[in-house]
Amino acid sequence: MKEKIINLLKSTNREGMEKVIEFLENSDFFTAPASTRFHGASEGGLAEHSYKVYEILKHKVANCVKEFKFPEESIIIVGLLHDICKTNYYKTDYRNAKNSFGEWKKVPYYTVDDTIPYGHGEKSVMMLTEYIKLTNEEKYSIRWHMGFSEPKENYGSLGLAFKKYPLALLVHEADLEASYFYNT
Repeated sequence: MKEKIINLLKSTNREGMEKVIEFLENSDFFTAPASTRFHGASEGGLAEHSYKVYEILKHKVANCVKEFKFPEESIIIVGLLHDICKTNYYKTDYRNAKNSFGEWKKVPYYTVDDTIPYGHGEKSVMMLTEYIKLTNEEKYSIRWHMGFSEPKENYGSLGLAFKKYPLALLVHEADLEASYFYNT
């Protein structure tokens, strides 16, 4: 998985991408979970989920009822890096739980340790723009990829972003599909 992701990111030839890759390799991106208890709540879940979102997004763009001409590099960047905000975000802790014999044992579980409380999509955009220049379509797509799980006060802006930047809607759909259909 790691090699596939790195090769795809390198293929964008985006200035600064080597710095993004270096950040990913020096972080827990390839070993972190994608969530604490939902999709990808296991070691490597974040990388698996990110790759699945990329695959689904690529398929959605190629087979959309309306034809769009998004650059391949945008599909790669948005699909693979929409959740970069989850790097160095989860920690392993332990709690007591009964095993199948009714005995108490310490078991690991994931917890959140948000050292950069800047939101979700906006945090991913902020982190990426420290290394690479994003197009407006990429910024909005990453920022709004959570779609209607955003607070309802944001629905007006979300709808405008989906109209203005169709890739944002497609990545939101790809994220949902990867989370629910594949449980990655």
